[in-house]
Amino acid sequence: MSESRDYMTLPEEKGTVNISEEVLAAVVVGAVREVEGVSGMMTAMGNSVTNLVSNSKNAKKSAKGVKIDMTGDALSVEIYLMVEYGHPIPEVAANVQNAVFTSIEAMTGCPVEAVNVHVGGVSL
Repeated sequence: MSESRDYMTLPEEKGTVNISEEVLAAVVVGAVREVEGVSGMMTAMGNSVTNLVSNSKNAKKSAKGVKIDMTGDALSVEIYLMVEYGHPIPEVAANVQNAVFTSIEAMTGCPVEAVNVHVGGVSL
């Protein structure tokens, strides 16, 4: 395992489970892909957009729109995205939050403290 990776450590009865930040980001991107009205992910600076209809080879590229803070006992997730024109932004953002909360907790068992959605644009 690489020393530069960050891991969420979950104590279990027979040892520990370490889940890398890349895995958590992939779970987030997978959840966001399922939300109607999201057209793409953006970098934190909003300079580039990644289409969510990409294949698994581009999954790491898509994770650029996700920041995960693993300090403390729970995760805090920042998501940077674009919304399709015609979809209510508050509704899309709430659906993204719910999808991410549910996916991370169901797939990893990691508690989620917050999911903050940053809408950086609207695509036509």
